[in-house]
Amino acid sequence: MALLTQQLLFQRGRPKTNSLGKIRSLDLSGLELRSEHLDPNLLGRLKQLKELDLSNNLLETLPANLGLSHLLILHCTNNQLGDVTVLRQFPDLEELNLEGNPFLTVNDNLKVSFLLPKLRKVNGKDAASACSQVERLDRELTNRVTAHWEKFMATVSPEEDADKFQADFVTSAVKDVHYGPESLSEFTQWRVRMIAEKLVASAGAQVQEADLAKEPPQAAAASKLRTRMVAPKRLDNVPLDLSPSKRVCSSPAVQTEDGPVDSDGGQAALHLEPLHFLQCHSRHNSPKDLETQLWACAFEPAREEGHSGATSQTVATCGGEAVCVIDCQTGIVLHKYKVPGEEFFSVAWTALTVVTQAGHKKRWNMLAAAGLRGMIRLLHVRAGFCCSVIRAHKKAIATLCFSPTHETHLFTASYDKRIILWDIGVPNHEYKFQASQLLMLNCSSVPLRLCPVASCPDDFLLAGCEGGCCCWDVRLDQPQKQRVCEVEFIFSEDSEMSGQRVDGLAFVNDDIVASKGNGQGIIYLWSWSQTWAGRDSRSVLPVVILAQLQWSPTNLAYFSLSTCPDKNLVLCGDEEGSVWIYDVEHLLKQPPPLAATPQAPTQILKWPQPVAQGQPVTKTMVNTVVANAAFTYLTALTDSNIVSIWRCC
Repeated sequence: MALLTQQLLFQRGRPKTNSLGKIRSLDLSGLELRSEHLDPNLLGRLKQLKELDLSNNLLETLPANLGLSHLLILHCTNNQLGDVTVLRQFPDLEELNLEGNPFLTVNDNLKVSFLLPKLRKVNGKDAASACSQVERLDRELTNRVTAHWEKFMATVSPEEDADKFQADFVTSAVKDVHYGPESLSEFTQWRVRMIAEKLVASAGAQVQEADLAKEPPQAAAASKLRTRMVAPKRLDNVPLDLSPSKRVCSSPAVQTEDGPVDSDGGQAALHLEPLHFLQCHSRHNSPKDLETQLWACAFEPAREEGHSGATSQTVATCGGEAVCVIDCQTGIVLHKYKVPGEEFFSVAWTALTVVTQAGHKKRWNMLAAAGLRGMIRLLHVRAGFCCSVIRAHKKAIATLCFSPTHETHLFTASYDKRIILWDIGVPNHEYKFQASQLLMLNCSSVPLRLCPVASCPDDFLLAGCEGGCCCWDVRLDQPQKQRVCEVEFIFSEDSEMSGQRVDGLAFVNDDIVASKGNGQGIIYLWSWSQTWAGRDSRSVLPVVILAQLQWSPTNLAYFSLSTCPDKNLVLCGDEEGSVWIYDVEHLLKQPPPLAATPQAPTQILKWPQPVAQGQPVTKTMVNTVVANAAFTYLTALTDSNIVSIWRCC
């Protein structure tokens, strides 16, 4: 459309008048406006404008000099805004709506609360909670930057150029001063830079009070009143506010069994301490719920790709009717997504490259979740909404798995005895996905775990099933779109042992697979390459076992194992609430022959018996254990509605 005209402003303005200076409310929604259409010279003539609606347009930013300093209400829903700092030009703003801008995150919500001290409502909700959070963060960041300044100044020589050391200090502060959840790092770094720059400009004077956003006395009093009187309201399908999650107990000392000694005769050095115990999946938010079963968790991909040592401390967990996203450092539930009547069994992350209508590339971490209803829900958790729902199977989905090489390819395994490979695509201008089915893999029993072959993920897919371990050819250049199992792997020539359930499956490295069943008390480590080399044309193939790991002999099923390839670790829970940890690096280096007896775990973390409702939780099962890539945090999910987070010290 053409640029805004004076005639259009008269048509859309209220009250009806022939003077731009008398318009108090202006509706510019649904006009396909882009940022360059907002002419400051024209809009700046609206001297009395109090309310502006820019919803349902194509705005990626707002001009920095609109001249609407008296604006009280601004609606910018359903645009493509990627930054909120430009809103500081509206210092009197009291109400703001930014919903439907998927590139904005919780960091931007906190920036808004800092930049606009008179805000009463954001996205229709009371802003008091966010304001309080910003004040707490700001106070702590100011203290830490000030302490960093004192430490930094002690290293500066008198001869050093002032401009250089001040610039070095700001860079150092942004790099080294950290506080709060990893998911808020964008906001905290932004504030640390501002505080550091103000500190050097004032030659190190105290900035605790001066650096906080200024409010008139009556506004500050109103803010304090809101904080006391308005309880944060947590709604489904939107981000939770950042108040601390309920903790079932404090962190007791870790209990471990003796593990194998190292080459010097000392105890293997793995020290973990229990950090948080959360009941964030409770039905109806009831603290009495110790029955909801939690099934799967996955750490978010690190947002700093290629950065040395980059790892994530944000984990997604699922169970019951909820999916939660938790910061492991603080135990804060950053987001919660609920579907009444659903029971979530699996979650999986992918990182998508999204192109806006203006051609700009954005990087999204997208979470897929599925379970009892057979539907895939694609969640953009940082923006706080469900983008799409894919009706994938007629029966429950047991597990999900994204391809490690194609960010939009998603495998789903269902109780209908089918595995489907989907291309979820990328979201359109309305942020909806149009998924397409690429392959259907037929199973002879229910598939429980999925694992693309690490050395050739585009060629073969492994699945642990109720009837054993199977492999499919998933090459997309083959004509058949429906395929049967290529090979069934067996772990013993004993006919009674063949066809048994495989409920744990993961690659330790590019070649070595860890797998387990129930009732055997064994986790097998076997070689994919050596096994596949002996295939010929056989449809049933014995695996080449490299080592056996001692595990619980329980007959109970569905304890999922996981691996931490960067650390050569295998992890698995059991029916007693324990976490079994195996450092298998030395086993992988051992030449044949195979050790006759199963290898003991490096360490067993005993269940620390947290207290809920005044009683210790003594009986539980750890269904899933997953660690982040750097093995700094370990998350264990139980069948008693407890998320347990451990920290590696």
